[in-house]
Amino acid sequence: MNNVLVRRLAQLVPMLFFISLVSFLLVKLAPGDPIQAYITPRMNPEDIERIRQSLGLDKPIFMQYLLWLKNVLQGDLGYSLIYHRPVLTMIAERIPATLGLMGASLIMAMLLAIPLGLLAGAYKHRWLDHFLNMFAYIGISVPIFWFGILLITVFSVQLNWLPSMGMRTIGVEDSWLDVVRHGILPCIALSFYNLSTYVRYIRSNTITQLSADYVQTQLAYGATRRSILFRHVLKNVLLPVITLFGISFGELVVGAYVTESVFSWPGMGLLGIQSITSLDYPLIMAMIMLSSTMIIVGNLVADLLYRVADPRIKALR
Repeated sequence: MNNVLVRRLAQLVPMLFFISLVSFLLVKLAPGDPIQAYITPRMNPEDIERIRQSLGLDKPIFMQYLLWLKNVLQGDLGYSLIYHRPVLTMIAERIPATLGLMGASLIMAMLLAIPLGLLAGAYKHRWLDHFLNMFAYIGISVPIFWFGILLITVFSVQLNWLPSMGMRTIGVEDSWLDVVRHGILPCIALSFYNLSTYVRYIRSNTITQLSADYVQTQLAYGATRRSILFRHVLKNVLLPVITLFGISFGELVVGAYVTESVFSWPGMGLLGIQSITSLDYPLIMAMIMLSSTMIIVGNLVADLLYRVADPRIKALR
């Protein structure tokens, strides 16, 4: 296990280096000029050039990348060109909201998908299976932003049950129940797609497991289908779900960014959208690198969990 962890961590460094190089070039080649936010109608060309030099934008792209990489290796992600604040401080303020939303949606998707997938597989080709299949197809097909707008329209505008945006209500900043109320709709929107994918995946594995020889043996010994389903089939079904988690972690990160922009959730996603629209290069690069690291680490954790859960893989090197 230790050898596997060391080998995967060694692969992490060149992957992040390649991502940073490509991302930096793409960001710099994008149309627009970030110093437009500093320019006023009466500003002299000399002052504009002085601002460009102070921001380091007058150097060649490759030199700018080397300076950025040097600062990052020293733990300095730079200063935001628009907000005039340290990028690391801004991300530290926003990342708890994103991680909380992602964690809550993942837990909700797993808690609902496991029993629903098991029931769909156990009642194959019956009305419950058809209903859950229809639900899963809708969840996979519907875009997250459209579903989020639909939730806002129904539960916030028409029914007025839940808040439509933000994370806290002004004046009740210390109430955790208020945070939960604000997080219900974003959590449902983010978990809807993953829930549908997990249900289909668990259903397929349940059908495969129910046709295995050990199930027939258990039935011959007088075990009920319910006990077989939840005591034996469930254990074997959960192993592939760990792999599915690693595969879908990237979609979870991207979905969190889209969800935050729809519900104005004060996390990294909303900050990333604002940085892109304002061409805030240091903030954009920090968001890209942090998102890439989260995706790579998520896949690494899923791989290690699979090795822990399945003893047959521990022997593989």
